[in-house]
Amino acid sequence: MEQREKSVDSPWAVYQRGTQETVNKLDKTPPPWPTRPVRVALAQFAMTASPAENLETAVSSIRDAASQKADIVCLPELFRTPYFCRDAHTSVDYSEEVPGEVGKVLSAEAKNLNIAIVAGSVYERTADNKRFNTAIIINRDGEICGTYRKVHIPHDPSFYEKHYFEPGDQGFKVFDLGFAKVGVLICYDQWFPEAARSLALMGAEIIFYPTAIARVEDIPQNEGDWQHAWETVQCGHAIANNVVVCPVNRVGIEGNATFWGGSFICDGFGRILAKGSDKPELVIAEVDLEHSAFTREGWGFFRSRQPTQYNTLTKPLEE
Repeated sequence: MEQREKSVDSPWAVYQRGTQETVNKLDKTPPPWPTRPVRVALAQFAMTASPAENLETAVSSIRDAASQKADIVCLPELFRTPYFCRDAHTSVDYSEEVPGEVGKVLSAEAKNLNIAIVAGSVYERTADNKRFNTAIIINRDGEICGTYRKVHIPHDPSFYEKHYFEPGDQGFKVFDLGFAKVGVLICYDQWFPEAARSLALMGAEIIFYPTAIARVEDIPQNEGDWQHAWETVQCGHAIANNVVVCPVNRVGIEGNATFWGGSFICDGFGRILAKGSDKPELVIAEVDLEHSAFTREGWGFFRSRQPTQYNTLTKPLEE
């Protein structure tokens, strides 16, 4: 008789894949903590060359999220424009004042729909002509709680962001929306564990990552699968900090770049609760903020820290 080799899965692989047995057990067993649910929506869509059209798409997505009872919705990075950073220089200046038109329109939507909004990011132009990649955070009353300027700026072929943006100068911020404390980091920030840890230590319960990340036709993925690494590092932030992590990407083909979408909502121990495809869609899941608090208390990642041993982290890299 033919002997078939047994497949062996690690506990993490079983948990992450979410077999039906695991899902049923998690769904049916009452949690040993008082729940605090928040319904999160990620608006994943493609952008055109028209900022006005893109804003209309964003508003439509926000209304869709509100109709599905979301408490908060997040838009992608640079949701008003194509990803113009594919080129070292562009003939179109997409920069705009902040909060400007975007803030006015989305604040009205937030108030009318009773939904909080993380307005992905826009290409901010300041009064002294500095340029930043900037997210706008709006509460359910339509009030602008503040902004976050992207701190880590990449500069690679097809991602020439240093030609357009200065590093953020406001530091990391946490915004209290009443039902949740949220932090925002933008795209390339997601590869830096220091950023996620900083927000978690500041009290963030959900970290949103508005993103524009793609496979590039002329650049082979010699180091490995980019999307797999992108998912893995952010699930790692969720586990290490016991916070909900929500990256939202754009989709579509722009020149030689194919934006893979794949937006996802991950709980405070790395379980992906909802994940998008490579098509325009709304990704929605209910997260339990008390699950994160319970997990953090149980695993003790924060109370076991030894900050006096981490001096190397604040030293500049020697060239």
